[in-house]
Order: sequence, then C-alpha cells, then structure tokens
Amino acid sequence: MSVTRTRTRTRIRARARTRFRAAVPVLGAALLLAGCGAGPDRGPDDKGAALTVSTTTAIIADLVRNVGGDRVDVTSVVPHHGDPHSYEPSPGDAARIARSELVFGNGLLLEEPGIMKMIHTNAPKKTPKVELGDRLEQYGGSVIKLTEDLGLDVLWLGWAVEGEVAGDGSQVRTTATALEGPGDLRVYLTDTLGTPQVVIDSADGFDARDSLTLPPEAHTHVNWAFSKPGTYRLTVQGRTETLDGTPAPIGGGTVTFVVGGATAPAGRTVLDGGHADIALDAGSRTVRVRSDDPATGRRVHRDVDDVVLSVPDRARENVPKEEAYRFLGPPGAPLWVLPQAVIGRHVHGDLDPHAWEDVANAEAYVRRIQAELTKADPKGRATYERNAARYLKRLAALDDEVARTLAAIPEQRRKLITTHDAFGYLAHAYHLEIAGFVVPVPSREPSAAEVERLRATIREQRVPAVFLEPNLAARADVLRRVAEDEGIGICTIYGDSFDDKVHDYVAMMRHNANELARCLGREGGGAR
Repeated sequence: MSVTRTRTRTRIRARARTRFRAAVPVLGAALLLAGCGAGPDRGPDDKGAALTVSTTTAIIADLVRNVGGDRVDVTSVVPHHGDPHSYEPSPGDAARIARSELVFGNGLLLEEPGIMKMIHTNAPKKTPKVELGDRLEQYGGSVIKLTEDLGLDVLWLGWAVEGEVAGDGSQVRTTATALEGPGDLRVYLTDTLGTPQVVIDSADGFDARDSLTLPPEAHTHVNWAFSKPGTYRLTVQGRTETLDGTPAPIGGGTVTFVVGGATAPAGRTVLDGGHADIALDAGSRTVRVRSDDPATGRRVHRDVDDVVLSVPDRARENVPKEEAYRFLGPPGAPLWVLPQAVIGRHVHGDLDPHAWEDVANAEAYVRRIQAELTKADPKGRATYERNAARYLKRLAALDDEVARTLAAIPEQRRKLITTHDAFGYLAHAYHLEIAGFVVPVPSREPSAAEVERLRATIREQRVPAVFLEPNLAARADVLRRVAEDEGIGICTIYGDSFDDKVHDYVAMMRHNANELARCLGREGGGAR
C-alpha cells in the first residue's frame, strides 16, 4: 500500500470539442437527453453484420456498438471485470482475432503487451489495427501526462525500453547474463491475484528465461529481491524481436546495487528514493538509469557506470509464508526488497491512457471509430453517420450532465483517493483534485508509517470519502480499514472495466458523477 499526492497534470493540447460539435446535425430535442432516444440504427438495406470487429476492452466495444449498430459484430478481448493492464489472452481470443476484419485498441500502452502481441500475431495482415488514443487530438480529444509518485520510503525501480524499433508488434527483450555479489537476486512480477511471476533468478544460473519483454517506449514495475547485504553488479543484454522471429542484438550494460548498508563506490550518484528505471535504449544501444529529478520533476538519464542503486537496510523484509514465494527462500528468511508497488503487470508509457474518463475524449473516440468503420465498410457510411451523430448528441448531453453534477460538490471537498491512478482525466476535465491513490504493495503488509501517512492525508486534506474500483476492491483492505477508522465514506468508482451492474459507457460515467457527488458533496462522506 502506498499513497501519492499528484503534481500538476499538463494538457498537451487545448480541447477542440466545440468545432466538432458544430458539424453534427441537430436530430431533435428529445435526443439531447443523455440516456434517451433510439438505439443504434442498422439502416434499411442492412441484412446483418457487415463487419466482424474485435476490441481490446469492453469500453471500446460499447463505443463501437453505438456507432456500428447491427452492421458490426463486436467482441472485446478483455471481458467485464477484466483488467486491460494485466489480462492474459486465451486461445479463444486469438481465434476471434484471426477472424476479425477490424481491430480497435486504446493504445498509449494501456493494454498488457501480451494482448497486443496476440493481435499482431493472429490478425490477418490486411486487417486494420487501430489504436484510438494515438491520434486522439486529430479527432478533437486531448491527452495528459501520466505522473506516478507513490511516496515509497525506498527506491521505486522499474524496467524500461526507449527508442524506436521497426516493425508492427516488435518488442525488445532484455536478458540478465551475469551477476556478481554475495547473494542471489530475484526479479519478479506479482499479478492481480497475488501470484508471483519470476523474471530473473540468479540461484540456478542464467539462460534465456531470465528476461523481460516490453514494447518500445514502455516501462513496467517489478520487485527486486536480494538475499544478502553487499554490493551486486547485474549485467543485462538487449535484443529486438520482430513478429517473424528475427532477433537483433541492441547492446547492454552492467548496473550496480548496494544492499543493506553496503558502501557505494566513490564518485557515483546514489539513487535511494523516488521513481527510476533501468532503461535499455534501442537507439544508442546502451543501458542507462533514468529517474525523476525531485526538484524539477524532469526526467534525468545517467550512464550505468555513473550511478548506484541503493537498497537500504529499511528495505529489509522476510520471505512470505505462502507456498508461491518459495523461490525466494524459506519462510521468514531475510530479504532486501525494492517493491513493485503496483498490483499486476502494469506496463505503460509517459502519457495517461485512461482518456475516456473525460467525456470529450469519448466523443473523439467515436469520431475516429466512425471514420474507420466507414473506411472498412463504405456501404455502411450512411448508417455509421446516423448512429455516430445520434450517439455524439447523447455524449454531449452526458458531458454537460457530468459537469453539472460535479460542479455541485463544494470546492474544498473535491478530492479523490482511489485504488488506481486512472482518474487524471476525470479530475482535469471536471475540476477535481487527486489527493492520492492507494495500491497494495505485492507480498507485503504496509508498514505502520505508511498507514499513518494515509491517515494523515485523509485528515489534512479533509477527504470525506475514498473510492474503490469493483475489480480492485478485494485488494483494498487497508484503504477500507483506514476509511472505517476515520469515519469517512467508502464508495465505488469505475475506471478500466464494467461489471454486472454497469454495462455501458454512459451508465459508467453517470454512476461515477453521481457517486462522487453523493459521497463528496455531503458531510459524512455518503453511504458505505
């Protein structure tokens, strides 16, 4: 568990909503009521689905259905309740992709890399693969930067790939080849069910399995566990991997760690806190350490020979008792751990991918979907135009409704603490403040100091309620317990997925607005 207070999130482009709305014909006053009016139109000449479409998420699938109507047969790879950051596709998903004539994803590195690799591997070459977030501004939307700062009391160290790699679906594999040090190093991911997935294990030597694969310009969070104090030197090598299986080496380097109070080599910069990544640069064919300057917030790159990564004695923990963690040693054995800090395989880039939490961006998604459906199925142009115009009217009314609902919250109470950093667009568009997000740190209980920081944040910010996402609520015990102790509300908000109660985008955004107004707008923080 950890809490972060956000820095100012910066818009990359101004909103372009007005000029796009002006182009949409008026279809009647009744359609201005969000949630009312007719459903998607099939058109008089339609005789069934003209296109087989796959999407990566249920949210995108819902938007496509509203534009395509009965002319499209749409299926989402990630099911309801699923997490696009960590979902592992099945053979059935691959078979569906192989039959698809058009594939829509979110892009901006929202989806787990395995999903995108499955799409590029199985979709026919002629099938367009459209990532809606990557050209959002062109269709009237806007993107913001993703800021992560969990406020851990040790270094938050990830793994990254920088630089362009040629070829659709190409990835970069970074492999550990050698370790010098007094003990063993294990690098592992913890998935959303709490199951560890080993990336590197020095105990049995190194081979091709001691590696991590990422798409270009991405990074992921991992756990770094050292068995003994001392100085370690980890050597890694990188290579590109294209869909045709042709690898190409792209350099490597050696990273130095000082563990448990060991003395750092003289003349080097020591990183012992904040957010950093071991980054393989495909362009320069080197390994560097990148980190955020605490004074300016800017990203700084350092050569691996100029930096030391500190794993201090306060990072000491014990091997968990669960059987799944036996690869770390016997239960209770000492470990020095830099934690993953975010549940699940959380791969992302610099831009926040959760753009749909601003309804104006959902409108931009719809315009792009209309254009791509028309390109793939020109005979359906009239149908797609009618459906998109109708749905855009509905979204415009929804946007106004969400804005009015949230505007009723007193300014001093518009503060969010959630279980996932997915609501930056919601906060930016509708004038809320992200007071923090709380995530469980895999395989360890939060310290008393961390729990106290959460309590202090709630008290100092006078936060009236906390918000749990349904698909993450089972792992929010600490947030729930602290909220109960502080006597504040415990409420529900939807981020990446639907569930059995909320099945579509309009219902999701209306629920979020109403729940925020209910829980933040009254003394006592609303119901639990």
